[in-house]
Amino acid sequence: MGTALFFFSFLFLSFSTGFCIDSNTSSCPIDFTYVETFPWDNSACLDPHGTQCCQALISFFGIGIAQHLKETSNFQLPNPMAAASCLSDFQIKLATLSVQPSLVTSCMQNSNQFVSNTSNCAGIITIQDWVQKVGPVTVLDTACKGDVTGLNCRSCLEASYDVLSNLLRLDPNATKCFDFIALYAIGVVNEFGPKDPGTADCILGLPITSSATKSPKKTLSNENLLKLVFSFLGAFIGVLIACALVILYRKWDKKNKGKAHHRRFVNSFKAGVLPNSGAKWFRLLELEKATNQFSQKNLIGQGAYGVVYKGTLADGTLVAVKQILDLDSKGDEEFSNEVEIISKIRHRNLLSLRGCCVTSDMVKGRRRYLVYDFMSNGSLGDNLFNDFTSQKKLSWPQRKNIILDVAKGLAYLHYGIKPAIYHRDIKASNILLDSEMKAKVADFGLAKQSMEGQSHLTTRVAGTHGYLAPEYALYGQLTEKSDVYSFGIVILEIMSGRKVLDTSNSYSYLLITDWAWKLAKSGNVQEIFDESIREEGPKGVMERFVRVGILCAHVMVAFRPKMAEALKMLEGDIDIPKLPDRPLPLGHESYKSSLALGNTSSASTSST
Repeated sequence: MGTALFFFSFLFLSFSTGFCIDSNTSSCPIDFTYVETFPWDNSACLDPHGTQCCQALISFFGIGIAQHLKETSNFQLPNPMAAASCLSDFQIKLATLSVQPSLVTSCMQNSNQFVSNTSNCAGIITIQDWVQKVGPVTVLDTACKGDVTGLNCRSCLEASYDVLSNLLRLDPNATKCFDFIALYAIGVVNEFGPKDPGTADCILGLPITSSATKSPKKTLSNENLLKLVFSFLGAFIGVLIACALVILYRKWDKKNKGKAHHRRFVNSFKAGVLPNSGAKWFRLLELEKATNQFSQKNLIGQGAYGVVYKGTLADGTLVAVKQILDLDSKGDEEFSNEVEIISKIRHRNLLSLRGCCVTSDMVKGRRRYLVYDFMSNGSLGDNLFNDFTSQKKLSWPQRKNIILDVAKGLAYLHYGIKPAIYHRDIKASNILLDSEMKAKVADFGLAKQSMEGQSHLTTRVAGTHGYLAPEYALYGQLTEKSDVYSFGIVILEIMSGRKVLDTSNSYSYLLITDWAWKLAKSGNVQEIFDESIREEGPKGVMERFVRVGILCAHVMVAFRPKMAEALKMLEGDIDIPKLPDRPLPLGHESYKSSLALGNTSSASTSST
């Protein structure tokens, strides 16, 4: 099977609520007759010990979803009843291929995850929504339009990353934008459509039988081609030559300027950053071999700034390879910043850098890679919020140790290094867990170093909505207590199992701090605990952790403890002060005025 563009299993990674229900539609709108004739490789589903069946079934089901998009302009199904009906029809068709219906039940446990929901990806429900969000034409429309087999599949993959980066900037918390891009690419853009084996192999990652014939490509006959060529050749030969010369010159000029810039960057990077970092300089061939040519089978995560692949080095070491996607004018700056920042830290609760790679050529363009040790238990976010998993939920001792590990890592950044480092993007997805469930803070692309003698930095706002401290989000005022606020949010997420923003109500959002505050002030702190741990740990200790989380995530900077103080509170070395009175809403004029007054009376320095 060729390099797969998307493993369609991302379609089922998040549990959706708040459905848009059409009570008049309960039957399945998808025709699954393709199941009986499509040349997919179902051997994994016939092997009782196979582990890849779910992936194949999900991709196979994706053909029907993509065909539904092509016919109706809707990315997902209209309501839960239609989704349940489709799974039932899919089971019946698979039974004719000797595939056990129980496999569908176990692989696709929650049919509601196929239902349209505005929280899935930037509010996109229909193709019209897609056009409004990303525009009528994207790079997908050229890279994924025709034959996407063989080497052409890679171009389609690269185009998808560009679109993904744009969508994640619109909705950083989205979980299904990968799915929507795959559906749009195969159901709308590609001229051969979702029922073409070669296209399904590339875009949906569906295993195809080796005997499957190649897709019939629509080509002109030799006779018609010759007529067409000779008809236009005489009239436009001069124009074509002139245009060709202009294009060649521009490419030559751009290539030489690009090479010169790349050489300057690489030379300055090697001379100024690498010698002090202890990081290895990897060759691109090493990383391609380690990740099986950056195969989608090895894709383990993605965000607004990059994608991450699992890899195995020549000596057998497992690594995570992060490819930086944002290569605009600030791309090199942020890449260098992350390498330089990480080179200054060595701590058991901070993810250290193993190496990096910088390359550029005419075919693959500019590439920036960071190589880290592989964290076998994924991110904290995966363990807290991934409903499509059979693994047990985190226990109370695990949650307690993760919170303490993160606190120790942040305390080291703030006090173990001079000048201090502010992470700026503390969130559940940037906390990784090793094989022993030890937590490590990762992703230092947005980190900033403080300046000696300054109480705070004034800088452009960067980070993730919901985790940003109010004074930083509103005014760009960055201090160590900005990280403390984000840490408080993470504590509450860990203790409750809830995400920072509750989006179940399409008309409003409930911030986790508001929810926890109400319960704590009414004396119902224990209702904040995740149900799975309510009977596990000592109630007093668990309440202490929640109260520290609420205090750290207070909207007023003065009421937040410093990181060292928060760590001592968590460990029980110092008492937790009484929770201050409920603050004013962030939009209240008097609150904004008080923050603005604080800005004018404090010294600051501008930096980006």
